[in-house]
Amino acid sequence: MFYIALFLIFLYFKIARVHKKEERVTNTHLVSHIVVAVSAFAIFACGFSNYSWVYMLIVAFIFFIAAALMVTAVQVGIFIDGKPFIKIGTLHKSIPYIAAIVAILTIFIYI
Repeated sequence: MFYIALFLIFLYFKIARVHKKEERVTNTHLVSHIVVAVSAFAIFACGFSNYSWVYMLIVAFIFFIAAALMVTAVQVGIFIDGKPFIKIGTLHKSIPYIAAIVAILTIFIYI
């Protein structure tokens, strides 16, 4: 659960960064950003207390690169028969769901 939550944190903030550049940030998005930021702090605190700092930095760097590549691939476009497979709007709509999953995983990690 820890690694899934850590990866989703990086994916969430990459999608949120792209969303901020393309559209206006609403209060709902701002609340979900705050929830994920608090969850990220808790996940990193748990990670640094249970694993060595070198291991955490390596894992975080790998997840950061993987999330960036995934979002960039969607931005560039994955086309099947001339139609986009996944649109960037689909990622923007998934922001609240990813925030909820991260918050739930954070709660489960600390229980």
